Amino acid sequence: MTLSFFDQFAIPQTLGVPLIIIAIITPPLLILTPTNRLIPNRLSTLQLWATKTFTKQLMLPVNTPGHKWAAILTSLMLLLISLNLLGLLPYTFTPTTQLSMNMALAVPTWLATVLLGLRNQPTISLGHLLPEGTPTLLIPILIIIETISLFIRPLALGVRLTANLTAGHLLIQLISTAAFVLTSSLPTTALLASTILLLLTGLEIAVAMIQAYVFVLLLSLYLQENV
Repeated sequence: MTLSFFDQFAIPQTLGVPLIIIAIITPPLLILTPTNRLIPNRLSTLQLWATKTFTKQLMLPVNTPGHKWAAILTSLMLLLISLNLLGLLPYTFTPTTQLSMNMALAVPTWLATVLLGLRNQPTISLGHLLPEGTPTLLIPILIIIETISLFIRPLALGVRLTANLTAGHLLIQLISTAAFVLTSSLPTTALLASTILLLLTGLEIAVAMIQAYVFVLLLSLYLQENV
């Protein structure tokens, strides 16, 4: 059977059960839970410090009423970071390379921010569709454009995360395949490819964390517009 480079993005199944369910459930189990110890260990301290720092940065541009979303956004970011980083391990599957999953995360959270704004401040939320001082002739066109841009937001969130992770995985597979094939015939070129692969892996680790942060940061900015 001939495999293509895109077969790594197919959802694996065992006995008809999609393994994406296990891939999604496993990362939350790796996140440590609070203990009753008076003095926590170093790993717990590091986790609490990182979570506090991320939460502080996320809630920085958000008004006080929006701080109720801190737990939701922080949990979502930890989930995305865990899925993205675990997907870089050999013989693993990355659920966040599936557009369907990313859209399932983006659409409900974006829709919740929009509905929150329509409930709490409907005039201001609808006012975002029409900039102040717009000429009368351009009002219908601008309303259509702003409405389209509003509904494109969740699509942009999902596609951005999917495209960045998919491109990184494809580059890693292409370069690793080239390094393996050239080992016997061109060892110098294979060594150069292996060096590039090592640097690219480090870059992908950074991209996996940055994309999770950008995903949640944009949601926090959408939240800021509606609180």
